[in-house]
Amino acid sequence: MQKINDIVTRFLVKFQEMKEESGQTLVEYGLIVALLSIAAIVILATLGNDIVAVFTEVSTQLQSAITT
Repeated sequence: MQKINDIVTRFLVKFQEMKEESGQTLVEYGLIVALLSIAAIVILATLGNDIVAVFTEVSTQLQSAITT
């Protein structure tokens, strides 16, 4: 009976360790996604008007090339 108790105890300890690690991993991935989102927002806010100007210029060039 003691051997069965030892096996069950070891299983429960391993299960608890796996559960804690997967929770930590999920939090780490969440932090990475949050930081990447913040970086993307800052970059787009900083360069947004320049990017729009570039695409507008490309569109204008393409339209003039098609019509001529």
